[in-house]
Amino acid sequence: MEQVTVLGATGSIGVNTLDVMARHPDRFRAFALTAHTRIDLLAQQCRQWRPRYAVVANQQDARRLAQSIANGSRARATEVLWGEEGLIEVAAHPDAGTVMAAIVGGAGLVPTMAAVHAGKRVLLANKEALVMAGELFMEGVRRCGATLLPIDSEHNAIFQCLPSGYRGDPQGAGIRRILLSASGGPFRTIELEQLRLVTPDQACAHPNWRMGRKISVDSATMMNKGLELLEACWLFDVAPSQVDVVIHPESIVHSLVEYVDGSLLAQLGNPDMRTPIAHALNWPQRLVSGVAPLDLIGVGALNFSAPEQARYPCLGLARAAAQAGKDYPVALNAANEVAVAAFLDGKIGFCRIAEIVAETLHGWVASEPRDLAAVQASDARARGAALAMLA
Repeated sequence: MEQVTVLGATGSIGVNTLDVMARHPDRFRAFALTAHTRIDLLAQQCRQWRPRYAVVANQQDARRLAQSIANGSRARATEVLWGEEGLIEVAAHPDAGTVMAAIVGGAGLVPTMAAVHAGKRVLLANKEALVMAGELFMEGVRRCGATLLPIDSEHNAIFQCLPSGYRGDPQGAGIRRILLSASGGPFRTIELEQLRLVTPDQACAHPNWRMGRKISVDSATMMNKGLELLEACWLFDVAPSQVDVVIHPESIVHSLVEYVDGSLLAQLGNPDMRTPIAHALNWPQRLVSGVAPLDLIGVGALNFSAPEQARYPCLGLARAAAQAGKDYPVALNAANEVAVAAFLDGKIGFCRIAEIVAETLHGWVASEPRDLAAVQASDARARGAALAMLA
């Protein structure tokens, strides 16, 4: 019985993780569940799963959650913690072997690093941890003996297409390049001049995937793919020049690996996050995920094209940050989080997101992120710069 901690249990990844686990009650148990604001849903999950711990953002929410789950006798054994200290405690707890790292944004960095330093089996859905602290993160994985398994559908696809036992030597493995597939989001075909008029609800209406609002906006700007480019460089030890992005509107081919002999290996499947989650939960063995089999005849055709620079400026900004190195990726991510939050709150237009990120990077004075404190300081500095632009 594998004890699983789910960081971000009420988000789309967390909900899908619990769905897969529920299909195998003899194999998985929820050890700890965490949430930021969706306290009512977390209470339902606690009543169903009876985790040893639940973690919320603050003491007020902790009291509310404890009172809510106390109404269900099945969940009375759950201890409620709060704040970053609570997240760190459950992420590093010795009684749980697997940690699903699914907290959205930079807030997931510290607890995910805690899981790495505790030598856990880390199922990484929080791409920002690698974007912000890639070198520190991967060094921690090696030093502490953690097992790192990617959950993003693209990186999980690449992982499945790499040679068995791949240890970060692309030249030795004969890898020419990695191709990240992207749907193009909801504005793939809209007239460019109309982009300034799109609303948050339109940006969150992804044609293929059901995701949280922040990630949905990142998909619409394709910053999500830019962050994935940075993540792929650290996960697979490749240079930014070895990672390309291809628009694939059907979202059936989740990513590809091209080899020097001309082979191109791809992982295909329906656009359902339960596939990579199930793959990582029980790796290296497979298990039933609940995902419907892929009907290639029904799909009929698969289309591919290059992304338009004018339509997706955030992708170019992310590549530039990857090439610049130092703490440019930290600034990129922080400015984007501030800008996306402002867009979702109706304070700025859609195209202003990329402009704020570009302005932040243009004025950035880079430094080397030598430790976690330095990463957090760069993150705070970039957020302050982006917030100043909003003001």
